[in-house]
Amino acid sequence: MRNNKLKEPFQYERIPVDNVSTDNRKKPKNMFGTIKRISLYLARQRGKMLMVIFMVFISSAMALLGPYMVGMAIDEFIITQESSGLGILLIWLIIIYLFHSLSVFLQHFWMIGVAQNTVYALRTDLFRQFHRLPISYFDKRQHGELMSRLTNDIDNVNNTLNQSVIQIFSSILMLVGTLVVMLTLSPVLTLVTMSIIPLMLFAIKWITKRTGPLYKLQQKNLGEVNGYVEEIVSGQHIVKTFSQEDHVINEFAERNEDLKHTGFWAQTIAGFIPKVMNMLNFLSFGLIALVGGILAINGYITVGVIVIFTEYARQFTRPLNELSNQFNMLLSAIAGAERVFNVIDEEQEEKDEDVASELSTTNGHLAFENVSFAYEETPILKNVSFDAKPGETVAFVGHTGAGKTTIINLISRFYNYDDGKITLDGTDIKDIKRSSLRQHMAFVLQDSFLFHNTIRENIRYGRLDATDQDVLDAAKDANAHDFIIRLPEGYDTILDHEGSGISQGQKQLLTIARALLAEPSILVLDEATSNIDTITELKIQEALKRLMHERTSFVIAHRLNTIQEADKIIMLEHGEIIEKGTHDELLRVKGKYNQLYRGQLLDKAN
Repeated sequence: MRNNKLKEPFQYERIPVDNVSTDNRKKPKNMFGTIKRISLYLARQRGKMLMVIFMVFISSAMALLGPYMVGMAIDEFIITQESSGLGILLIWLIIIYLFHSLSVFLQHFWMIGVAQNTVYALRTDLFRQFHRLPISYFDKRQHGELMSRLTNDIDNVNNTLNQSVIQIFSSILMLVGTLVVMLTLSPVLTLVTMSIIPLMLFAIKWITKRTGPLYKLQQKNLGEVNGYVEEIVSGQHIVKTFSQEDHVINEFAERNEDLKHTGFWAQTIAGFIPKVMNMLNFLSFGLIALVGGILAINGYITVGVIVIFTEYARQFTRPLNELSNQFNMLLSAIAGAERVFNVIDEEQEEKDEDVASELSTTNGHLAFENVSFAYEETPILKNVSFDAKPGETVAFVGHTGAGKTTIINLISRFYNYDDGKITLDGTDIKDIKRSSLRQHMAFVLQDSFLFHNTIRENIRYGRLDATDQDVLDAAKDANAHDFIIRLPEGYDTILDHEGSGISQGQKQLLTIARALLAEPSILVLDEATSNIDTITELKIQEALKRLMHERTSFVIAHRLNTIQEADKIIMLEHGEIIEKGTHDELLRVKGKYNQLYRGQLLDKAN
């Protein structure tokens, strides 16, 4: 286990880049494929992109023309001391730089719009994908890490599009244009200027080879930090209940330290680029001054040409410098975009639009026929068979891990069973569209989830086209109306997802009202009355009776006194049905159910 003690500020350990794992040492696995996919998003803004490119051409041309005219002014007016025409040249020089400034402003203005529209589409596609993925995908991953892809990674792409795309294109144009003009003026000075290019390329290659894997590792560590923070913030009650504040602080320190190290070394090594470029620029200026002076003395070139070359040498090395800096940002953005596309490319919940049918109405007759299911090769259910007739209440009991919740997940098609058959009104549920099947179901779970919205809209979530009167009626039937109207804002009271400001029992009443409003044919209750005070439990049980009336209901319960009136009780153990019958029948059998029931009575008496 790593030492949890934080290092003193700025006392960093050296991270050997060569020791980074193979996955992290690589560039994004499909760099050009990722760039191509981003380009397809950019192509949706084709008109604005063309205007941006046109403005980049204009600004590059103006940037090349300015130094050339300065050289002309030196040769034709300053050295000759001829003032006639100098004013006109200066006016043209001002116009050139004004056009340059305007074109730079416009290209950035339009590119911001392109970038925002692109990341808007990318963010929308990712969010839609979240809703197309199977539940099993979310079960295996930290929610905060997924959130990091929707926020940090996409923001990284946005920043790169805003800054890098124009810079890269402009830098390439400047390199080509500058080289052409320099060759026209003096091939010898051009060769002198180009002599430092191999050194620059070597330095850039050496640095980017080391920053690439570090940027990718930085994104990975950032996702892990976000995931851990989201998890701990959501579980603050548990952290404080068990007095684990120091432990989670140390755990966070480990992750934060990893992020600090990778960020430090990525930025430090990347920071060498401008320093190296400046040093090579000074070397280039010195060579130009030396060789240019010799050529000027011998009459091969003018002083103005030397001045032009000095400025062009700066303009030639600056794009190389910018390209190297932008390359680092580009690597980071591509790594982030690849993480986004990895989610978008995940196998979606099996589509059934073409093969499955709509379920217009249902009687709620559901049957399991020798159903087996394994989760990641671990058997969960084994040859489970039972029959729930329309309007019946079927209760599942058993110890944790017996398979109760798995049965519910199979009924709702959050998972597909491996063997056997599950039918609804005689039709295999695999032949019914998931969305259509779930429209006829409602869930009241132990952990009632409420959205950050008003109480009215939280109830209306059960049926979005419901009127305010429908919401009111559902709340009354759920015994929730009385406590709602006592709240300061009544039905317009804003709740967060944890339902702060109301009790657990009141939250449960709201979820019952939501289920009543949905008017389902099949109802699923998962420990709906656990951890509730006695008075509220009576209200919930009364509301549940209204909700379950003439509906096929499946109940998961640990407290057996809440399911004594169930039409059928199924006792599960290690994924198999070991007992089945009514409450009285199972007591007469004097098997596992009887032992469990008597044990609970004894615990209650004590």
